[in-house]
Amino acid sequence: MASAKTARSRATPVKENGVKLEEGLNFFKSDKFDAQSYVQSRCSLNEKEIKQLCSYLLDLKKASAEEMRKSVYANYAAFIRTSKEISDLEGELSSIRKLLSTQAALIHGLAEGVHLDSLSKSASEGSTANYVTISEDNDSSDFEKWLVEFPDLVDVLLAERRIDEALAALDEGERVASEAKETKTLTPALLTSLQTSIIERRQKLADQLAEAACQPSTRGNELRAAISALKKLGDGPRAHTLLLNAHLQRYQYNMQSLRPSSTSYGGAYTAALSQLVFSAIAQAASDSQAIFDQESAYTSELVMWATKQTEAFALLVKRHALASSAAAGGLRAAAECVQIALGHCSLLEARGLALCPVLLRLFRPSVEQALEANLKRIEESTAALAAADDWILTYSSTTTRQSGRLSSTSLGNTAAFQHKLTSSAHRFNLMVQDFFEDVGPLLSMQLGGQTLEGLFQVFNSYVSMLIKALPGSMEEEADFEGLGNKIVRMADTEAQQIALLANASLLADELLPRAAMKLAPLSQATYNDDTRRRASDRQNRHPEQREWKRRLVSSVDRLKDTFCRQHALDLIFTENGDSYLTADMYINKDGNADEIEWFPSPIFQELFIKLNRMASLAADMFVGRERFATLLLMRLTETVILWISDDQSFWDDIEDGPRPLGPLGLQQFYLDMKFVICFASQGRYLSRILHRVVNEIISKAMAAFASTGMDPNGELPEDEWFNEVCQDAIERLSGKPKAINGDRELNSPTASVSAQSISSVRSHGSS
Repeated sequence: MASAKTARSRATPVKENGVKLEEGLNFFKSDKFDAQSYVQSRCSLNEKEIKQLCSYLLDLKKASAEEMRKSVYANYAAFIRTSKEISDLEGELSSIRKLLSTQAALIHGLAEGVHLDSLSKSASEGSTANYVTISEDNDSSDFEKWLVEFPDLVDVLLAERRIDEALAALDEGERVASEAKETKTLTPALLTSLQTSIIERRQKLADQLAEAACQPSTRGNELRAAISALKKLGDGPRAHTLLLNAHLQRYQYNMQSLRPSSTSYGGAYTAALSQLVFSAIAQAASDSQAIFDQESAYTSELVMWATKQTEAFALLVKRHALASSAAAGGLRAAAECVQIALGHCSLLEARGLALCPVLLRLFRPSVEQALEANLKRIEESTAALAAADDWILTYSSTTTRQSGRLSSTSLGNTAAFQHKLTSSAHRFNLMVQDFFEDVGPLLSMQLGGQTLEGLFQVFNSYVSMLIKALPGSMEEEADFEGLGNKIVRMADTEAQQIALLANASLLADELLPRAAMKLAPLSQATYNDDTRRRASDRQNRHPEQREWKRRLVSSVDRLKDTFCRQHALDLIFTENGDSYLTADMYINKDGNADEIEWFPSPIFQELFIKLNRMASLAADMFVGRERFATLLLMRLTETVILWISDDQSFWDDIEDGPRPLGPLGLQQFYLDMKFVICFASQGRYLSRILHRVVNEIISKAMAAFASTGMDPNGELPEDEWFNEVCQDAIERLSGKPKAINGDRELNSPTASVSAQSISSVRSHGSS
């Protein structure tokens, strides 16, 4: 298990920080690595650890593939350059070999000539006569005539541009020279003369073919014939380079008629230019494969050439189409240009040219600029509306896209498809929905994560504006979030303040995550907005999107915490800063218990009334999202009680003040806490935290009372009495008629004792 943990710990940098693959394999390269013990440790894993190990191995596999891809891209240019240099060296070596062969034949011929001259001086006159007769017979032969006519014949064919016949004649000359060299039927001088003549005519034909290939008028079959003939002459590298240059010149000439204009549509220019460039590359690849087949040197040169032309194309598109769109935040226009270019470029993959990564690398900065400008526009537009937002929830008055169809603008029809938001939130949602219609290229460019992060920052800024709209919000927090001096209309009423929470919660919980599903591979098909599909989407959402939604919700929690803190402070403190909640309200409680009209303290009455009022407002604003309303009330109640628990000055007066806490004060304090538990329980927002803190507060008060030497349980009535007083207070504060329970007097601590046992809190406090 230790080795398993070590392996998983070493996988973390590969997963999170993108460190090189070798670092992830250091564990296996170690001299102390024991394969047998490593396997045995894995065999003892439980199901969860096996899943973690599988996840680690999959991540390692992805990292390995990514490292290989980066290595190929990083070294491909060097590989191509080296291959071209090797090809050039092979051509030079072939030329040197031919020159050496020619010089050797010339030297050999001169040597034989000198040797023949010495033999002729020592020969007899009869032999000389015979030799002269034979030579004269040979000179008059047809072979000698062919030797004389051969250069003139080739020159005529070259002048008439009869390429195939000239090639055949030169091949015939090569064959004759080769046979003559083997059979020695020609004198060295004649053989050397023939070879020199063939070399000169070959060079002349090669120059003629190269000149023809460079002419703009040479196209199609004529160009391929010239390049093929040049290859047959043994000058393949030059022929391939000329072929590529010919296609380059042709599409550059065609581009002269394509004039970009500042007023023209960028997509049209991109489409026209893509058609020219990638058609030329496709034709060049087709010709290269037809003439040179799959020879690695020529294939590498083709790839380098095609990459260079693709880069030049990308620069033109960026200069004349993408630059203006990206600067203005026109993500849709920029995305359309990229999609058009990628569409044409992807057709080359059938010919073995994968140039889309080149385009994506060059287009990425422009698309990132358009993305940032678009997000900035969403933020600024929303901020402008927030300055005049009346913070009243309404249905959208504009037509929006929902699930690929248009929703009606009328109130009756929008209820099924839209949600109630304020004007700034409607604008924010509409712009985000429109924004996610243009995310197609962002997926192929691996910009999905950057898109989500940018959108989160925009949403976080909007939440900060909502916080600033709360009366009495902390300016330091607003400035920290980067709002600066942006003006936000204040939400003065509780209904307006709860509307702020409705905006943020609906955007974070439903609208933004649903729109962001278009960034997931699952959503590349048409999105169906029915209930079953949404449930499936939630289950299959990628971990990145789950984490993104969690961050959205945490941003909403900032707004919720600020809302609850401010309402808690409004309850506890007066406008002058004095506290409604002091120890004196319990310490100074004197009199006869039977004469006191027992009722919760005013601050807790106000808390109950406020919570009831907010619950009523939330019921109308959070239709279908009652859980959020419940959590809001729960958080507000917890905030008030936690404030009491943490108010050290309050407890200093209770525990060590000049006057000890008396029986009536303890009874009032216990009643207040039981009242909180009672109405929170009935309102269904009694949380475990609230229940625990209330019990701790009661125990703390009872301990302070017990320190005076009195038994708190002996002074407090039974829990049933407290429950009845609390229920009566709830009914009276809610406006309900008071229940009549015979002769029982609810306000008397000595009323009939319930059979219910004393609470564990009270028992604990007396111990």
